[in-house]
Amino acid sequence: MDLNNELKRINSVIDMEFKNIFKDKDVYQKRIIETIDYSLFTGGKRLRPIMAIKSYELFKDDIEEILPYAVAIEMIHTYSLIHDDLPSMDDDDFRRGKPTSHKVFGEAMAILAGDGLLNLAFETMADHIDKKAKTIEDYKKYTKAFKEISGYSGIYGMIGGQVVDLLATHNTMSEEKLLFMYKTKTAALIQSALVTGAIIGEASDIEVEAMREFGLNLGLAYQIRDDILDINQDKIIKKLTYLSFHDLDRAKIAVEEYSNKAMNSLKGLNNRNTDFFVALTEELISRDK
Repeated sequence: MDLNNELKRINSVIDMEFKNIFKDKDVYQKRIIETIDYSLFTGGKRLRPIMAIKSYELFKDDIEEILPYAVAIEMIHTYSLIHDDLPSMDDDDFRRGKPTSHKVFGEAMAILAGDGLLNLAFETMADHIDKKAKTIEDYKKYTKAFKEISGYSGIYGMIGGQVVDLLATHNTMSEEKLLFMYKTKTAALIQSALVTGAIIGEASDIEVEAMREFGLNLGLAYQIRDDILDINQDKIIKKLTYLSFHDLDRAKIAVEEYSNKAMNSLKGLNNRNTDFFVALTEELISRDK
C-alpha cells in the first residue's frame, strides 16, 4: 500500500468536486465564496472525506455515490475550524502556517463563511437524496447517513465538545470530561465519515459498528498524539490536554493502546482489505506534525 499516492489520488477527486460546487464565483456574494475557498484550500489533510471514501470502497467501487457526503463532512469540519479560530473562541491568528480566515477577511465574513459551509453541507446531501434516490432502500441509506452526520456534528457531537472546551478550567476539568471532549470534538467527525461510507456502501450492521468503533479509537489516538506534538506550546498557553493528567510516557502508551483498539475493530469487517486503514493509522500515530 503506497499511502501517499492513495491520499493524493483521493485528494484530487475531492478538490475537483469542490471546484464543481463553487464554479459560479462571479456573483454579488462572491466575497463569501472567496472566504470559503481560502479555508478549504489551505493545505488541510482532508482526512475525514478521505476516510469516508475509503470506507465506502471497502464495500463498493464507484465513489460517485459517496462524494456528496464526503465533501459535506469536510465542509462541516472546515466551518468548525473557521469558527474555532475566532476571537470569541480560541482566538487563533494562524492555521496551517497561514493567517486564519478572520484575520484575512474580517470576523463578520468569517462567521458568515462558517455558517455558509454548514448550510451548504446539508444542502449538498439533500440535493443528492432528491436527485439520486430511486428506491425505498436508497432513501433509507441516504437519510440514515444524513442523520449520522447531523448527529455527530451537532450539540451531542462536535459542537457539544466545543462547549466543554470553552467552559473548561483547571478546577472543573477531569480526565473523564477531557476524554468526553476528545470523543465529541475530535473523534465524532471521524466516526461520521467512516460510518457514512459504510452505510452508503451497504455494509452490514456489524461492519458499520466496526467502523464506528475504529473511528472512536483512532480519533482518541490522533488527539493524544496532537497533545504530545503540541506539548511545549500548550504549556505556554496553559491549555488543558491529556498531558495535564499524565506524563509524556503515559500519553505515548495511550496512543498505542487506542490505536491497537482501532486496529482490532477492523477484524469485524469480514476479511475485507483494510490495508489502507492500517497504513493510515500507523502514519497518524507516528507523525511529527
